[in-house]
Amino acid sequence: MRELFVSTAYLPPIAFYASILKTDIYILEKFETYVKQTYRNRCHIMSANGLLPLSIPIEKPDGSRSRMKDIQISNSVNWQANHWKAIESAYNKSPFFLYYRDDFEKFYTQKYENLFDFNLELIEFINAKIGFDKKIAFTEEYHQIPKKSKDARNRFHPKKDKSNFEFPHYYQVFEEKHGFVPNLSIIDLLFNEGPGSAFYLQSVK
Repeated sequence: MRELFVSTAYLPPIAFYASILKTDIYILEKFETYVKQTYRNRCHIMSANGLLPLSIPIEKPDGSRSRMKDIQISNSVNWQANHWKAIESAYNKSPFFLYYRDDFEKFYTQKYENLFDFNLELIEFINAKIGFDKKIAFTEEYHQIPKKSKDARNRFHPKKDKSNFEFPHYYQVFEEKHGFVPNLSIIDLLFNEGPGSAFYLQSVK
C-alpha cells in the first residue's frame, strides 16, 4: 500500500491533491513543530488585482515549539469575513461558484478554535466535492518516515514549490488579464471546473 505523509494546509494547493491522488492513503502530520509562512495557515487565490494570499491569524501556545495540533486560530479580528469577501469577489463570476457557494460559506460563519481541525474539515469537505475516496490517517508522534512511504510534509511551499508537477491549462476567471497561473488553491480549480476537477487532477503529471 502506498503511503504519503503530508502537512495540513488551508484550502490546499492543487499539487497537494494531485499528490494524494497518486497514493492509497495519506497521513496528516499532527506533531510537527509549526512552520510559519507556509500553506499550513494560508492559501493563494487569483483576484482581479492578481495573486492574493489569504492567511489565517494564529496563536502559538508554546511559542516557537508549538506543535501543529495545538495551534489555535486567533479570532480577535474577523478574518473569516475578510476571507469570504475576497473569495466571493474573486470567484462570483466563475462557472461553478453558485453551485458550491452556500456549502463553502458555512466555514466562514461558524467559529473555529483549532487550526488543524478547521483545515481537516475543509479538506474532507473538498474531498467529497471532488469525489475523492482516499483514506486519511494521522501521525501519533513526530518521527522519520518509513522508507516504503513518501515524505511530502515540506514539499508544498508558497515560495519554494518542490512539487515538480506539470499543470495543464484550465479556464480561470482573470486569465485574460493575468495569464494562466498554475497551482493555486484547490478552490480555484473547483469553482472553475466543478465536477471536472477530478479529471483535471488525473491529468497533472
